[in-house]
Amino acid sequence: MRKPDFENLKKVLSRNKPARPTLFEFFLNQKLYSALAGMKESAGPEMIDNYRWVIKAFKAAGYDYATVGGSKFGFPRKEVKHLSTISQNEGSMINDRKSFEAYKWPDPESFDYSPLEKIGKELSEGMKLIVSGPGGVLENVTSLVGYDNMCLMLMDDPDLLKEIFDSVGSRLLKYYEICAPFKSVGALISNDDWGFKTQTMLAPKEMRNYVFPWHKKIVKAIHNSKKPAILHSCGNLAEVIDEVIDDMKYDGKHSYEDNIIPVEQAYEKWGGRIAILGGIDLDFVCSSSPERVHERCKKMIERSESKGSYGLGSGNSIPEYVPFKNYFAMISAATGADYSKYL
Repeated sequence: MRKPDFENLKKVLSRNKPARPTLFEFFLNQKLYSALAGMKESAGPEMIDNYRWVIKAFKAAGYDYATVGGSKFGFPRKEVKHLSTISQNEGSMINDRKSFEAYKWPDPESFDYSPLEKIGKELSEGMKLIVSGPGGVLENVTSLVGYDNMCLMLMDDPDLLKEIFDSVGSRLLKYYEICAPFKSVGALISNDDWGFKTQTMLAPKEMRNYVFPWHKKIVKAIHNSKKPAILHSCGNLAEVIDEVIDDMKYDGKHSYEDNIIPVEQAYEKWGGRIAILGGIDLDFVCSSSPERVHERCKKMIERSESKGSYGLGSGNSIPEYVPFKNYFAMISAATGADYSKYL
């Protein structure tokens, strides 16, 4: 097990060369956490128990951090069926002004963030937390309103839609303002899927009107605590990537797909302006042999060796259907470790 050193990821996020190949992943999965942590599930019911479980797993795999939520803050919505695909219309709660005014908006300040402080005393030397959000600005509005309804509201009642976005964005901003100053926190992720394979979910003009201003404020809040800000966003963001870099000023961008832009191309195109994180296409990781996965990852490390600004990982996350042997083939390209005991 290699010693964690968050300074390596900080160098990646500042577009510099880390002292050694550095891993980045948004999150893993229950089975993988259990295998790496050496226990089947979190050791207790409290949030700090989950922190310990996740931290132990990330450390065993060779990461310099662990990703966690800052509290149980989130936007209540109706229960939806947990299937292999998710409808962007199911579970909506806000359809008009009456339902908007009736919705019980959560107060981020009413939740308990103390585990972020308590766990700091237990973190291994050199290790930090990366705090993610309970979904992002666009994601939460889509969940509360429904994608089809949101598109109709753009035409029928844009003022109401703006109020909904502002109600979500202002609360997420407060959440990040609370989380960012904790000493245990090394960076923060704003996780907000924006696009399909060919374009953004809303036209760039509408993204600039409703979504981007809140992201700019969130990044500023994170930077005010002198922490790096990472954008996790799926989809084709080619039309708006300049704004992500130059206006919102994100330090790193995560989530890439080969059928949109392979990470190798993204690195050459944008790696000098923003850190490129992960990017080894999830379908490739699942369907290729461990040898092919390892080879591609080694080549990506070699590509970025002289310039830095890259952290190795998947294009999105590690769901349960990713074969263990393929996941370990990927990360061993950076760590050189033998993970056979987890297979």
